[in-house]
Amino acid sequence: MITFTKKRLNELFRCFGKQKIVVVGDLMLDQYLWGSMSRISPEAPVPVVDIQSESFRFGGAANVCYNVQTLGAEVIPIGVIGEDQYGKVLKDLFEKNGLMSDGLFIDKDRPTTLKTRIIAHSQHVVRTDREIRSGLSKHVQNKILEFIQIHLNDFGGIILEDYNKGVLSSRLIQEIIKLARKYHKMVFVDPKRDHFFDYREVTLFKPNRKEVSDNLRMQLDSDEDIIRAGEKIMNQLQCKAVLITLGEEGMMLFQPGKLNMKVQTRAVKVHDVSGAGDTVIATMAVSMIAGASLEEAATIANHAAGIVCGEVGIVPIGHQRLLEDLLDAMGN
Repeated sequence: MITFTKKRLNELFRCFGKQKIVVVGDLMLDQYLWGSMSRISPEAPVPVVDIQSESFRFGGAANVCYNVQTLGAEVIPIGVIGEDQYGKVLKDLFEKNGLMSDGLFIDKDRPTTLKTRIIAHSQHVVRTDREIRSGLSKHVQNKILEFIQIHLNDFGGIILEDYNKGVLSSRLIQEIIKLARKYHKMVFVDPKRDHFFDYREVTLFKPNRKEVSDNLRMQLDSDEDIIRAGEKIMNQLQCKAVLITLGEEGMMLFQPGKLNMKVQTRAVKVHDVSGAGDTVIATMAVSMIAGASLEEAATIANHAAGIVCGEVGIVPIGHQRLLEDLLDAMGN
C-alpha cells in the first residue's frame, strides 16, 4: 500500500474535478418497494407484503456513472433504455442528479433493465428482474460508436462496464478499444463472463475473484492461486494492469515487470459489499486520469471500497469524505 503526503493527496483530488470520463455499459434501474408483512397469502404459502413506499436508485453501469460524478469528475454515460416508463424514470434520475442523458439511446426492442427488490421490515423478501440479455442491433451499436467519436476530444478515458445484459458485444468492445488506442485514451474494464477474453490491450482489467475463477476454471484459495491467475490473465490479454478484487480480503494488482501488490481491505467492519466493485472501477479511472500511478490509484480505490462496504446498501463514494478518510488514515 502506498503512503501519501497531504500535499500529494490534495494535488490529486484537486485534479479529480478537471476530468471527464465516458462510461459505456449496461445501465440499470434499481427499484425498491418498501412495506410491511403480517400475513400469509391464502393462495400459496408465501408472505403478503403491504407496499407503503417506492424508491429508485442507479444500478449497474448507471451506478458507476454516479460514483464518477460523486468523486468530482464529469461523466458521459452511454447505454440503452427501453421505450417504457422505467426508461423515463432512469432518464429523469440522471437529469435530477446532474448527469447528462444525451448518450442514453432508446431501443424499442428491449425493456429498460429493472431490478425490483421488495423489502419488508428491513428484510429483503424477493427480487424480480425485467431484462433482455440479447445483443444490441448493429444500428444501435453504430449510434453508440458515433456518439463516442463525437466526444473523443472531450474525455480522458473510458470505463467499459459489462453486466452481460447485451450492450457490450465483441464487435463494440473491439471498436471502442481501437478508437481509444488511436486517440491515446485510457480504457478501464469491469468484465463479466461472456466477453471476459475480448478486452485485449486495455489500461486496466478489473475482475473479481468469482469472475476469474469461473473464466479460468481454477480455484483461488490462496495468494499463490491468485498470483497464477493474475499472471495468466496478463499474458493472455496483454493489458497494462490487472486488478483482482477479493471482497473482504482487499485486492491484488498485477503489472508487467513489477512485483504484485496485495492491498488489504480498509473496511473496519464489512456490512455490505454491494456496489463495491462499481466504486473501485470508478475510483481507479478517476484517480489514474487525474495523474495517479497504478499503485496510488489502487490504494485510493481500496480505501473507497472499504468505506462503502461499511455502509448498508449500494451507496456512492463522496469526494470530500474519501479525501478526509485518506488524510486521517495517513496521519495528516
